[in-house]
Amino acid sequence: MCSPAVYFSTRGRTREVSFRDAVLMGLATDGGLLLPGAFPAVQPLLERWRHLPYAALAREVMRPFIGDSLDERVLTALVERSYATFSHPDICPVVAVGPVHVVELFHGPTLAFKDVALQFLGNLFEHLLGESGAALNLLGATSGDTGSAAIAGVRGKANIQVFIMHPHGKVSPIQERQMTTVLDANVHNLAIQGTFDDGQRVLKAVFNDLPFKERYRLGAVNSVNWVRVLAQIVYYFYAAFRVQERTGCRQVQVCVPTGNFGDIFAGYVALRMGAPISRLILATNENDILARFFNTGVYSQGPVQQTTSPSMDIQVASNFERYLYYRVGAEPAAVCALMERFGTSGTLAVPGSDPDVAAGRGTTTETTAAIRRYYREYGYLLDPHTAVGVAVAERFLRRDEPMLCLATAHPAKFPAAIQAALGEDVARHPRIDGLLELPTRCTVLPATTAAVQEFVRQTLG
Repeated sequence: MCSPAVYFSTRGRTREVSFRDAVLMGLATDGGLLLPGAFPAVQPLLERWRHLPYAALAREVMRPFIGDSLDERVLTALVERSYATFSHPDICPVVAVGPVHVVELFHGPTLAFKDVALQFLGNLFEHLLGESGAALNLLGATSGDTGSAAIAGVRGKANIQVFIMHPHGKVSPIQERQMTTVLDANVHNLAIQGTFDDGQRVLKAVFNDLPFKERYRLGAVNSVNWVRVLAQIVYYFYAAFRVQERTGCRQVQVCVPTGNFGDIFAGYVALRMGAPISRLILATNENDILARFFNTGVYSQGPVQQTTSPSMDIQVASNFERYLYYRVGAEPAAVCALMERFGTSGTLAVPGSDPDVAAGRGTTTETTAAIRRYYREYGYLLDPHTAVGVAVAERFLRRDEPMLCLATAHPAKFPAAIQAALGEDVARHPRIDGLLELPTRCTVLPATTAAVQEFVRQTLG
């Protein structure tokens, strides 16, 4: 197994599958996560890639992982259609702000970085289903931005129903309205009476019920779906190239605010492929299970704390298992043992460290201070998640390596946090303002597998 276009499970108990099958499978049938058979070494291609526009670069980066599942013409059309929905010509522009370079990932339809992957995934689903004539029912759990981006990616598309769970009362009001004001017949919003981690637990339980999954043709839109990670690899190359052009540097650092580990895992893959990145800086808020792991080697679950960066209020990162596979020497048996231990005790430990990843925690106080300081000193408005990253990134600055900070959402999605930091109502966007008077539709459910399965069963018949 050495082809990037052949996929296997982190737990080693699922047969190898093609890219096409990996897209539709989502979570592996053994409960693990799918990974490509290899990471292509692309250093010889960097000079040719360096000046490509975003959509062309996306096609080049993704091609080795797709193989013959899509021909070149189809892939080109899917990529171009996906990024035609973005409001900035650069798709993911890079802006120099004070000591950092901000990579703006929020110019898609829902003003969040999840659009970069989910616009492509929605179009890819529609294409594959159109070829086969099959139907697919998507189930996802969100801490805020994934849900609205997934809905925007598949609303109104033929042969697709989407069920999105969000934690009731624990996402921002704007995030909630971005989901619940979409009234298309194929969109079903479920408010789960619990935390995002409860939603993830239910999601995995439903997918691990293989007869139910097969009977109702369930697929995944969460970042457990490899395509989510694949599409996000692209902007690490694109942003590094832009900063190299401006500064003449050899390599860059990239700081990633993360709760679910999907975004930073895409950076890890880009680094392994040969992107000009020296290291990744992982930034969490008070829900710091990931930062603690990279600093101590212990991955230990705690209670979820509500913060001003709600999309990161997570204690169980669903993509961590992908990284864990490589950290333990690509041994599926070791992954199985560690995940079983974590499932029973809420803790696992791995010796050693990883020089490719540094980590830190940005508290709500530090986040608020960063929003205030960057607005007053540089005239740049950070959303609270991006501010977590900036607060942490400033501790890891190097003289000869520029620091890129991923801006994961537009500040208009979090007006209360901006108001608290600045005392001014300056976080506005016309797409957000237009949501306030729209009707909504949502169903509140207990955070149980049985309740969600029954809703799916009743809806699909």
